[in-house]
Amino acid sequence: MASDQDFVFKVVLVGDGAVGKTSLRYRYMGEGFRSTYVMTIGADFAVVPVEVEYNNTLYKCKLQIWDLAGQPRFREVRSLFYQGAYGSLAVYDKTRRETYENLIEWIKEIEEKRGKIPLILIGNKKDLCEENPEIPCVTYDEGVELAKKLSERLGFPVHFYETSAKTGENVTTAFLELTKVMLDMTMKQQV
Repeated sequence: MASDQDFVFKVVLVGDGAVGKTSLRYRYMGEGFRSTYVMTIGADFAVVPVEVEYNNTLYKCKLQIWDLAGQPRFREVRSLFYQGAYGSLAVYDKTRRETYENLIEWIKEIEEKRGKIPLILIGNKKDLCEENPEIPCVTYDEGVELAKKLSERLGFPVHFYETSAKTGENVTTAFLELTKVMLDMTMKQQV
């Protein structure tokens, strides 16, 4: 059964600069992978239609994906872009431990500017770790542990995925999971 109802969800991609937020967005939108790094200035956004099944009904949703600049100098500008956000992908680079450690500050920033919203934790650049075993990468278990801590802190489940914007691994899965969580929260609020 299909629904005539449409939902629009604003999603913010957060994390340090060069963790792959823009590449994840491009990959999800079907634009492929770009190996050159171009710093996001302030924010960039795109709208992507997605259909999600919920309680045996297919819902049409639109994701407004806001890719927020990760460099510290854009902190003040970013605060404006949190307004109206309904969910977030919090991204770190598996090859750069400091980006993993900085995610707690990103979550605090979301809470300060928007409150507690659905969150998916992403460990990106999985392909680099597989191709270069000598790189001291953040482990899968560390990602699971951080998701568990965030779930306890926020009071709702935070799902974790390791992704590769280069190969596309788990990119669509992460965006779809976030959409399902946001739709579930919306439907429960309507009851």
